[in-house]
Amino acid sequence: MIATLLLALQAPAPQIDWPSLAPLPYRSEPQISPDMLAFVANEVTTRKCPLAIGPGLTLTVDVAVLVDPQDNIRTTVPRAIQCPTVEQYAAAMVAGAARGNLLPRRASADQWYRTTVTFAWPK
Repeated sequence: MIATLLLALQAPAPQIDWPSLAPLPYRSEPQISPDMLAFVANEVTTRKCPLAIGPGLTLTVDVAVLVDPQDNIRTTVPRAIQCPTVEQYAAAMVAGAARGNLLPRRASADQWYRTTVTFAWPK
């Protein structure tokens, strides 16, 4: 997973037509744990990201996912939200959550999908 993330960071970001991407076909949607929320809140605060977080608020990160014909995750590309560490964290979360968790597809070539990671702080 770290190698995939490093490759994604080194490669130039592809031009992504976000609205045209099909939703990532998860078998079951990943869940955000309290530890994940705490990590994101800490990153936003310590990195001084210009994002609002806290009770009752949500933070979303769109992630494009390239899946090969064998349903392997080739790469993930987060949409910029002005907080690179949170963007990278969301992209890595998606890569991990999608591995072995996609519905069967009939693809003969690599295909891009989109998903959104939503961090929601309870009131």
